[in-house]
Amino acid sequence: MRNVSASPTNSHTATGFHAATETHTDAAGTTAVILAAKRLPTAKAGGPYKEYRAHELAAAVIESLVAANHFPPEEIKDVILGNATGGGGNVARLAALTAGLPQEVPGLTVDRQCGSGLEAIVLACRLVQAGAGDLYLAGGVESISTAPARAHRAADGTLEFFQRAQFAPRETGDPDAGQAAENVAAHYGITRKRQDAYALASHVKAVSAAQRGHFSAELIPFAGLNADQGPRRHLTPELMARFPAAFVPGGTVTAGNSCPYSDGAAVVVVTSLARARAIAASDNTIVMGLVFRDSATAGNDPTLLGAGAAHSTRQLMARTGWGAKELGGALVEFNEAFAAQVLAVADLLDVDPGLFNHDGGALALGHPYGASGAVLVTRLLARARRGAATGTDALAMISMAGGMGISARFQWQSL
Repeated sequence: MRNVSASPTNSHTATGFHAATETHTDAAGTTAVILAAKRLPTAKAGGPYKEYRAHELAAAVIESLVAANHFPPEEIKDVILGNATGGGGNVARLAALTAGLPQEVPGLTVDRQCGSGLEAIVLACRLVQAGAGDLYLAGGVESISTAPARAHRAADGTLEFFQRAQFAPRETGDPDAGQAAENVAAHYGITRKRQDAYALASHVKAVSAAQRGHFSAELIPFAGLNADQGPRRHLTPELMARFPAAFVPGGTVTAGNSCPYSDGAAVVVVTSLARARAIAASDNTIVMGLVFRDSATAGNDPTLLGAGAAHSTRQLMARTGWGAKELGGALVEFNEAFAAQVLAVADLLDVDPGLFNHDGGALALGHPYGASGAVLVTRLLARARRGAATGTDALAMISMAGGMGISARFQWQSL
């Protein structure tokens, strides 16, 4: 990482980013656009990133984004990062300083558990919409490998260690994620056969996408890792069927149709449409980006937490006039914590689950909690750049602990 400077620096050549620093009051000045995105290859917890704390993972992505896009770092209005298992403090601020950003650039850490990374990006987009600024770095990071031990302090001062935070009142039910996945499977009638088939397809798609270079442009090699660790080439229906129930005796949710625990980070550049157009004018190029359209967050039964994204997407569809038909023509990335929840959400939205994650999802790639929502947006940008038609809609959605969902709609446009 770069050394932290005691004063603002401008070590990067000014480009079109630098050309649009004035305050904009028109619609273009308050329309948010995702212009760039990078992520680390997702690593298995306890694997290649086990010696790196969360802020170090995020700093690597921040540093790469700043270097690649040549915008003056002192013009960044804020660094907003999601994180779910950290020990407090402000990982976004620590990551920004570790990456060598000027001390004047602040940082904000968001915790909406698995939805934290997407929430951070939506927040940056809302700040652009509000006219608060026109250049943000937003995303998420998770280091399950180095997450601190947690404990409640009793009245006598002794410590009672716990594995995870409480997300709902115990009297209403606060199941672990695996139990909740079993609840979703039972409640919505998602069979083991469907779960295994979907999970296997995720691995097949991810392996194929990696072989075709679909992840290359978005990945930053780190700690000797050049590709996502999770995708498994040799899975077969027979191997999937051999996995025992992982959480409930006789259940349908297994290690094979669940995501692996992972470390990772993803960050995007959020700017205004006016500034994006200034980039195009200064470089004499055509600039494409994901224009932020709207977002919705919804709560649902905490015992069926995996279904949350269906509720937030329904709200978003109602707000934006979408229906299942329009959704069918969009690029869609949905976090695959468990195959059961993916299938339940697809059924609730009345869409083919094959619409989701054309390059595979978290079942294969991994689920670095706080980063996963930002990975979804990174993937949408990469997919759009591979040839999506101008005007193509893009949707990122994720279900969260405590029974919630967040969904965000973008549109691929020439700016």
